[in-house]
Parts: sequence; structure tokens; C-alpha cells
Amino acid sequence: MQNVTDQVRNPFGMRPDCQSFVPGYGDANADFHVVGDRPGVHGGSAAGVPFTGEPWSPAFLSALSAAGLIAGLAAGVGPDGVARDGDPTAVDPIRTDRTFLSYLHMCASEAAPDEDAYADMERFLDAELRAIAAHVLLPVGARATEHVLETYTARAWKTEVDMDALHGEELLGAGWLVVPVKDPADWTDGDADRLVDSLGGLRSTDFRRESDLGRFVAGSDPYLVR
Repeated sequence: MQNVTDQVRNPFGMRPDCQSFVPGYGDANADFHVVGDRPGVHGGSAAGVPFTGEPWSPAFLSALSAAGLIAGLAAGVGPDGVARDGDPTAVDPIRTDRTFLSYLHMCASEAAPDEDAYADMERFLDAELRAIAAHVLLPVGARATEHVLETYTARAWKTEVDMDALHGEELLGAGWLVVPVKDPADWTDGDADRLVDSLGGLRSTDFRRESDLGRFVAGSDPYLVR
């Protein structure tokens, strides 16, 4: 089943109750869904695109490109994913390739949101996640990883997650594969290569893990299930 939109910016028309926000961005038919924390942590306010505009953005976006999750940056866009001339939100700086980027909390503010605010914004992420139905979730940073593991897997985490240990590891979820990503601001030598190698290995396998049950239903169309 494919989504019917080719809109790259905010394809599902999310409108949270805040003055400024960074909505989901990318391919609504994505196989990979990268989930970050919020603009105040993972950037994006200038370009309106998650994970852009931070000092670590070039390294992070380069790793996604090397892993085949994004096709690269559009012409006239710097290595941080921000357009150099004119209105930075007038162009689509990142050319995604079956990948979608979004946040737990899309509102942009100087103050950190409290737990109630995160809980209120969860409905937007959940709606995007289920509408896209990507095969692989990539939570970025501890908060996103904890949320994805607690909400979309059968794993119960009673202690703080160890992002150094989980970085690039493949975990089974409830209908998804989960590959946690250490916060790019904390990357050290080898973290980018570790993620690229992990995703490259995953993409070389049958990561969709679908079965065609079309033979059990009327008609000749395939009926793919996970």
C-alpha cells in the first residue's frame, strides 16, 4: 500500500498549537523513519527541516547519505542542510530517498517542554508514524529511543538506555525494526562509520520482512503483510 502524496514538507498537514514548529519532512512512502527529539535539541528552525542547522548536522546528514537513506543536498544548500540564498524554507534542501524525518515534539521554543507537553505532542508523531508505516524506525538520542522502545516494541526498560551500546544496533519492534542512533552532538570517532555500516548491512537484507498472502484472497494482486 502506498501513500497518495508526494508532498515533502509536512505532507500530512500537521498543525500543532504553537507559533513556530518544525514538521515532518521527507518521503511519505518511506521505508526508514528517523525520529528526533525537538528543534531545541536537534535543530531545523531555520530551514524548517529536522536535523539541519546544527554544528553536527553535516556529519549526521553525510552518514545518512553514505548509508543510502538520503540522496544528498539540493543545489545551493550548505553541508548543514540550510539554503545559502534567499528564504531557506522556499527550497527542499534534502533530497530524501524512502526516508522521513520528524520529531517527538515539533514545536520550537527556547524553554524545554515539560512531560505533559511531550505527551500532548505524541499524537502528531504517532499519526505520522502509522500513516507512513515505515519498516525501520531510527530514534535519535536517548529521549526518542526511550519513547520508541517503550511505545513501539515489547521491551520494558527499567533503567536509562545506554546509547553507546545501542547505537546502530538492530532491535525487533512490534511491526518495526528499530535502530537507535546516538545523539549526533555526542558522536566520537567511529560513531558515524558504525551507523553507516549497520544501515548498509541492514539494507542488503530483506529488512521489509513481508510475506505475500495474495494466494489466500480473491484476485491477482499481492497482499503483503509483515
